[in-house]
Amino acid sequence: MGIIAFIKEEMQVVMERDPAAKTPMEVFLYPGFRAIIRHRFEHKLYLKKHYFLARWLSQKTARRTGIEIHPGATIGKGLFIDHGTGVVIGETTVIGDNVTLYQGVTLGGTGKETGKRHPTIGDNVMIGSGAKVLGSFTVGENSLIGAGSVVLQEVPPNCTVVGVPGRVVKMDQVRIPRETMDQVHLPDPVMAYLNELRDQNAALKDALSGLAARVDACEGKKK
Repeated sequence: MGIIAFIKEEMQVVMERDPAAKTPMEVFLYPGFRAIIRHRFEHKLYLKKHYFLARWLSQKTARRTGIEIHPGATIGKGLFIDHGTGVVIGETTVIGDNVTLYQGVTLGGTGKETGKRHPTIGDNVMIGSGAKVLGSFTVGENSLIGAGSVVLQEVPPNCTVVGVPGRVVKMDQVRIPRETMDQVHLPDPVMAYLNELRDQNAALKDALSGLAARVDACEGKKK
């Protein structure tokens, strides 16, 4: 694919997924768009073993956009980085097609591994603001990672993950459409557990009240 066709394709990705983009020319102002375009060139240099030049250019990109993508990272088609400030993508990260990252996302390592030490992100994955995916494992295709989650282990396809550490709270094997961009209305397992405890406590109170009434009735009969 030529550079012009590639740029047009990336512009279309932004226009499809960000309702704030009213005209194609606005896309050139997006730091995520600029970081991805520059990464393609930096990655080619990295593959040709021009490591210093690739890293030098990637650091310039990071200073200009607030998005740090290691030139060694492998990125598929249709990556959309919304806003993007604070996004970090490590050297051995592999990102599939049609992935969406929000601001503050880290695709990093744990510091204890060598070789492949960063995550592999499957197709059609959405990762919410501030989420951290750390380690050499796979996040399966069509999965959602909730904002602020810390994911430390493999995620099967078609899952919703929330929490610290991240827990799978939904797995329905239904493909998540590309236009599904809601990173707020996700299941909350902690609140669900608290609601369950509240209901159990209310039931226990009712049972104790009934028992106390029966005891009072028995004592009244004895008198």
